[in-house]
Amino acid sequence: MFASWFTKSTPSEPLPEVTTELALGALLVRMAKVDEVYHHAEISTLDRVLADRFDLNPVEAAKMRATCEQLEKAAPDTDEFVALVRDNVPLGDRAALLTVLQRVAEADGVERAEEMALIKELRLSLLPTDT
Repeated sequence: MFASWFTKSTPSEPLPEVTTELALGALLVRMAKVDEVYHHAEISTLDRVLADRFDLNPVEAAKMRATCEQLEKAAPDTDEFVALVRDNVPLGDRAALLTVLQRVAEADGVERAEEMALIKELRLSLLPTDT
């Protein structure tokens, strides 16, 4: 269902079948990398989030994160990616995703403008507005 999104680059190995879980994980990876600094604290937080959210053990979570990193690298630009998530992920899951994205952004203990801007953009894009 999501495989056609991930055509930006040609990886040396074929990408796995993209599921909603992997798409959400790839968006979490994008948050961690948005400031171009991918800290160990962010990676650890990603692993814990994936383990908690998808009931995985630490090794399974690390493997899922590695897959999500591959998918994020091959994913389209953020606007297109967010539109696809919005159109295919239920509202409640999108709201929970924003909470987790905030955790990932705060994992390294440094508030960066790039991270806060992406969270704001995602909040506006993923949740309905009261207009």
